[in-house]
Amino acid sequence: MFKTFMAGVVVIVGLTALTVRADENTVRQSFQQKFPKMTIESVTRTPFQNLFEVVLDGQVFYTDDKAGYLFSGNLLDLRGQQPRNLTQESTGKMAATLLAKSTDLAVKRVKGSGKRVIYTFEDPNCGYCKELQKELAKMNDVTVYTFLWAILSPDSVEKAKAIWCSKDRGRAWDEAMLKGVTPAGKRDCDTPLEKNAQLAKRFGLNGTPGVYLANGQQIGGYVPAEKIEAALSAR
Repeated sequence: MFKTFMAGVVVIVGLTALTVRADENTVRQSFQQKFPKMTIESVTRTPFQNLFEVVLDGQVFYTDDKAGYLFSGNLLDLRGQQPRNLTQESTGKMAATLLAKSTDLAVKRVKGSGKRVIYTFEDPNCGYCKELQKELAKMNDVTVYTFLWAILSPDSVEKAKAIWCSKDRGRAWDEAMLKGVTPAGKRDCDTPLEKNAQLAKRFGLNGTPGVYLANGQQIGGYVPAEKIEAALSAR
């Protein structure tokens, strides 16, 4: 096996035949012993001999068959005509699954057929989030799930609670972001703000907005409508 290491990138160029092969359970047991306080979400054999992908607390790592080494970075497959970023593919799949399972934590808005799905993480006091709403308003046939992530101020928390506790959350969100009108109703219902913060941390987000497609691909923070449309078309 030949490896080239470049600034966080691991490139597998060739393979040699190896006779001894570990299995996923053996690697999992080894890591469970070494990292008893961490959650081992998955252990998967990569296409390369004796190289395993390990997901620890939502982060993708790679290890050898004896779990003697652990490294992170982008794993590129150069065997085809076009390079494949296997790490990016794995993180995208994990993100897509987690987002799809978490829609009950988000404000949902549907335009037209709603056949295209977008996920956003936003703070009601975020200026770029308000600009993003103007761009999303230009789009049709989309379902937008917005995770309220109140991180800018205590006032953000109060506004997020008011929006979530509204009878029509989608309308309340649009009016708050496009018209500056915060709902005047109750703010003492159960909210998903803490869970949303954990979800944002899981994705490594550092600020708002964060925009994701249904396939788990993050396409940036504030993104003009035409770029969102291009990203949706390229899927």
